[in-house]
Order: sequence, then structure tokens, then C-alpha cells
Amino acid sequence: EMGTRWGVNRTVAQVHALLYISPAPLNADDLVEALEVARSNVSTSLKELQGWGIVKLVHVQGDKRDHFESLKDVWELFRIVMDERKKREFDPTLRMLHDYIVEAEKDKATDQYTEDRLRELYAFFETTTALYAQVRRWPTAAILKFMKAGDKVFKVLGLGA
Repeated sequence: EMGTRWGVNRTVAQVHALLYISPAPLNADDLVEALEVARSNVSTSLKELQGWGIVKLVHVQGDKRDHFESLKDVWELFRIVMDERKKREFDPTLRMLHDYIVEAEKDKATDQYTEDRLRELYAFFETTTALYAQVRRWPTAAILKFMKAGDKVFKVLGLGA
């Protein structure tokens, strides 16, 4: 359910969920049987998850079939998914907005209000991307401490809250 709400194909989400909760690597036949989906859907889903870098191929001694496992560190999973979403969603949006701003500057018919809105939107994406880049480098322990500090951070910065 979570995956589909986040725009991920249902089978991809199911395959990942099963691999994440599985204590041992699973092969494609295990996934087909457990999820009751077509082997082609499992194969496509595994390729997509490998492309995201959150599922990897592993070998199980004594078994010639390919097995797969998910990353288990939820924070690393989060970082990788956010990296991919940034690359697929934020980066193209920033490029598009930049191009629109350049075009609006050249086009005398573009009103100032429209240019200002485009610039504000671009600044928002640029700022949030920069913030993500900073937080992305923090170790998990630092993120947890920062989150636990909560409103105390605002008070230290003199921002109330």
C-alpha cells in the first residue's frame, strides 16, 4: 500500500517489501509464489529495484539460482530513494524552471509577476536541494539527535517555536 501511495508500481513495492522483511535472500520463484504474480512482473520489478540500488543480487551456496536481498538499513534506504527522487524529479524541475526564467527574461511579453513567481519557485527548489545535500552528508546519529532536539533548535537560533 505504501509504495503505491508514493507512486511506485504495486508489484515493485510488493517485491521490495517482501525482500525487506525476509531474513534470507529470496529467488524469483520464491517471490512469484509468495506474491502470486507473473514471473515477468517479478523480473521487471527486480530490475527496477536493482536500478534504484536498493536490491542486490546475491549467491546462495549450493543453489545455482539468483537470489536477491534488500538493503536492511532503513536510513540508507531512505537516502538512496531520496537521491533517486531528487535525480528524477527535482533536478529536471530545476533545469526546466531555469530555462523558463531565461525565456521569460528574453520575452518582453512576460509580465513581472510571472517572472517573480518563476524565480521564487526556482529559489525554493534550489534551497531545498541545497538543504538536502547538507543533511544527506550527516551520519544517521546526527540526524536523530537533530530531530530529537526539535523546537530547541529554533529557540537556540532565536526563532521561537
